Amino acid sequence: MSLFNRGDFVLHIEREHLVASALAQMELHLAKDVLQFKKQLRVKFEGEEGIDEGGVQKEFFQLIVRELFDANFGMFTLNKETNCYWLSHTSEDTKEFLLIGLILGLAIYNGVILDVHFPTVLYKKLMGCAVGFDDVKEVEPTIWKNLKALQEYKGDDMETVFGLNFQVIYDYYGHKNSCNLIENGDNIPVNQSNKDKYIELYSKWMLETSVEKQFDAFLTGFKYVCSGVFFEIFRVEEVELLICGDPDLDFEELERVALYDGGFDADHEVIKNFWDVIHSLTHEEKKKFLFFTTGSDRAPIGGLKNLRFIITKHGDDSDRLPGSHTCFNVLLLPPYGTKEKLRMVPKRNLGSDYSSLQKMQSDLVCCKTNKHLKTLYSC
Repeated sequence: MSLFNRGDFVLHIEREHLVASALAQMELHLAKDVLQFKKQLRVKFEGEEGIDEGGVQKEFFQLIVRELFDANFGMFTLNKETNCYWLSHTSEDTKEFLLIGLILGLAIYNGVILDVHFPTVLYKKLMGCAVGFDDVKEVEPTIWKNLKALQEYKGDDMETVFGLNFQVIYDYYGHKNSCNLIENGDNIPVNQSNKDKYIELYSKWMLETSVEKQFDAFLTGFKYVCSGVFFEIFRVEEVELLICGDPDLDFEELERVALYDGGFDADHEVIKNFWDVIHSLTHEEKKKFLFFTTGSDRAPIGGLKNLRFIITKHGDDSDRLPGSHTCFNVLLLPPYGTKEKLRMVPKRNLGSDYSSLQKMQSDLVCCKTNKHLKTLYSC
């Protein structure tokens, strides 16, 4: 007997072959019935007990996004200055870009916030908006600054100072490759009379031409889920909010809607101290705390008042750190006896970058077989 509703879109995922098993099933549905993607997604990890009441689905999204966006996977490049991902023009497996497009579409359709940060230009492209030189700034700030310097340079010695021609040189797996921006571009120097054309063509190459195959596959996957009049009513910034959440964090709202378990309640001394400490954190520390407990450093659309957030008592008073079940937005908080101990938690737990927090979470996203958690925290 099936544990899932016949109206559900069910993925049976092999945890050890996450991307391959997801891609194989997506391709099967693409060949048979793409309307399956517009049903409620349920996920079953093979060999694991439990019914997906939302937590397993969220864990699936967290894990597959983490894998697809890993630098070793080679699909995206991360600009450390903007902390935004961009399509890698050297990645040639378009099936995987189709998959990530589907994943983003499914996340929107199922109301799951993803821990991904794209430059606004990607959302503009998703919505069919024109892109150009100004959009380069979020993708590659250093290149944009160099092009801006070229644009503003007034000297007649431009060819000598900049030494550019209508050609792009880029790294391709340790080797230097080139692409002419116009016919015979490697023999055409950039000067005062043609610099604007060079900037226009370079921007087009970076944002469109070089990633055309990758983006087309990405867009195709996305539109299998998100298309039609309903989606077209959204503005570019609203699509970004749908995918990765609202950056405006009001922790007063979160305190008002928080739920408690294991002996905690809103009037418990530990909880009062906890919120005092949380409200005293800097904005960046609050983002890291939210990421640690939910898997995202952003709020759902409408703010933190729309987040189901639970604090449960975890063991006895001790010096150990809190834990989290990010798939259920649960914080496992030891009943620290003093506010001083609570004040040390952010410094010890959150004093690392996001990649370190992600590594910690690989052991904390543990909603696979815990039936008690599924009963307590399912929506």
